[in-house]
Amino acid sequence: MNRKRFEALVETAIDRIPAAFREAMGNVAIVIDDWPERDLMYEMYGDAETYIYGLFTGTPLPEQSVEDFGDLPAVIRIYQGPLEHDFADPAVLTRELEITLVHEIAHFMGFDEDELEDLGYD
Repeated sequence: MNRKRFEALVETAIDRIPAAFREAMGNVAIVIDDWPERDLMYEMYGDAETYIYGLFTGTPLPEQSVEDFGDLPAVIRIYQGPLEHDFADPAVLTRELEITLVHEIAHFMGFDEDELEDLGYD
């Protein structure tokens, strides 16, 4: 799938996530990359062949302070290659994009895995 079509699916997924999560995204950049870096996967999982669908980097909201003013914005990276590899059907891919975005936004908001599971986004 070309990048423009994938971006359209990301936009559809953003429109489907709960309003509270969309509102929290005001200071978060969403970047679409082809694949996660092998070095990053090795660093995170000890296996360069492991891949992820998304990654939040930055300071979570609960940890931010006025001293953070001027820092780079928080970033959510969406990895097109792994998502397309595992979810060929556009409807299923859009749902997985929604789950991935909520998951990464929740990390930005300071949620833990149990809270995500309670919301149905595990």
